[in-house]
Amino acid sequence: MRPASGQCLEYRHGELFCEETPLQSIAERYGTPLYVYTKKAIVENYRAIRRNLDDLSSLTCYSVKANSNLSILKVLRDEGAGFDIVSGGEMARVLKIHADPSRIVFSGVGKTMDEIDAGLRAGILMFNVESEDELFLLEARARHLGLPAPFAIRVNPDVEAETHPYISTGQTIHKFGVAKEDACGLYQRGIRSRELQVRGVACHIGSQILDVGPFLKAFEEILAFAVAFRGEGLENLDLGGGFGISYEDEKPLEFALLAEGLKTRMRGATYRLILEPGRSIVGNAGLLLTRVLYVKRHPIKNFIVVDSGMSDLVRPALYGSFHEIIPLREVNARAFRADVVGPICETGDFLAQDREMAEVRAGDLLAILTAGAYGYALASNYNTRPRPAEVLVDGSRTELIGFRETVENLMAREAF
Repeated sequence: MRPASGQCLEYRHGELFCEETPLQSIAERYGTPLYVYTKKAIVENYRAIRRNLDDLSSLTCYSVKANSNLSILKVLRDEGAGFDIVSGGEMARVLKIHADPSRIVFSGVGKTMDEIDAGLRAGILMFNVESEDELFLLEARARHLGLPAPFAIRVNPDVEAETHPYISTGQTIHKFGVAKEDACGLYQRGIRSRELQVRGVACHIGSQILDVGPFLKAFEEILAFAVAFRGEGLENLDLGGGFGISYEDEKPLEFALLAEGLKTRMRGATYRLILEPGRSIVGNAGLLLTRVLYVKRHPIKNFIVVDSGMSDLVRPALYGSFHEIIPLREVNARAFRADVVGPICETGDFLAQDREMAEVRAGDLLAILTAGAYGYALASNYNTRPRPAEVLVDGSRTELIGFRETVENLMAREAF
C-alpha cells in the first residue's frame, strides 16, 4: 500500500513520513484529529503553475476559500501570490499577513456594503461584480467614500464542465455571474460613471475540473468582451480557478496544456491573465490524521470507527468524495472491506464507504489524504466537537499553525 504521488509522503522502514518527519511523532506530539500540511508541496504546486506562465503577463491569485490558515497564506505571499477572496473575513486575513492590496481580487455573489467599503478603503485590484444591483451599490459606496471603484464583470459564459453539481458555477442556471447578454450594458454603465473604473472581465466555471476544453471555451468568451472594451481600461482577463487534482485514480488537469492554449489565444494581445487556483495548490499538500477507536465486525457490514468525522472533513458526506486512507505503519495487503466512520450522531458521518482497508485495531493511526483543500475550511463544531489543530511540516521541522479548540472556546461566546 503506497501513498498517492505528489503529497511529499513515503514509507521509510515501514513508517509513513511527511517530508523528513514521521507522522507518528507528529500525532504523538499534537494529538488527533490533526490536520498536517507540507510546505514543500504547497510551494512546488504554486511554482509549477508559475513556470507554465513564465512568458505570459499574469497574476496568480490564490483562492483563499480553499484553505485560509494565516501561515499558509504567508507562505504563498512570500512566493509572490496574489489572493482571490470572497468575504470580508478573507480580506481581513490577507491584510493581516500584509498582502499587497493591489494583488487582491474580491469575488462572490453576495458582497455586503461593509465588505465593499473595506475593499475600497484597502485599495484592492478589483471587484468581480456579479449583478446589476451590486454594480449600483459599488458605485454608490465609491461616491460616498470619495474613492475609485475598480471592477470587472463576472460574465457567465454558459459553459458546462463535468464536475459535481454543487461546485459547477458557469451556466445560466447557477447563481453566479452576469448573463452574457446583460454584461455589455453593465460595462457601458461603468464607462459613463465617474466613480467606477473598468479593469477587467472575469469568469469562473466551477471546481475540480479535469478537462482543459471548458476552460479554453470560457476564455474565448471573456476575450471577446475584452476586445470590445479594450480602450476603456479593461486590461485583466480573469479566468478563475477550479483546476482539478487527483483524489483517487483520475488524471489531474494538464495545466501545461491549458497554459499553451491560453498563450495561443492571447498571442499579440497585451492583457494580463489572472488565475485563481486554490485546490490545485493546497489539496494534495494536506492530510488528516485520525486514530482508530473501535473495529466493529459483522457478516454483512464492517465498521472502522475513528476519532474524526464529518465535523472535521465533510467532503465525503457532502459530495460523496473519495479520500485515500492509509495506515501510518506500512502493510502489503488490504485485509477486509469496511466503512470508515466517525463519532458524529449521523448515519451520513462517514469518511469512506465499502473500502478495502488494511487490518487495523483500536489505537492505530490512519492518514486521510488529499485533505488540504476544503478540509479544515469546511470544518464545524457539530455535536459540540472542537475543531482539530493544524501543523505545518517544513523538512524535519513542525510548527503548530492552528491551535486545537476546546469546549471552553465553543461556549465562551454564549450567554445563559
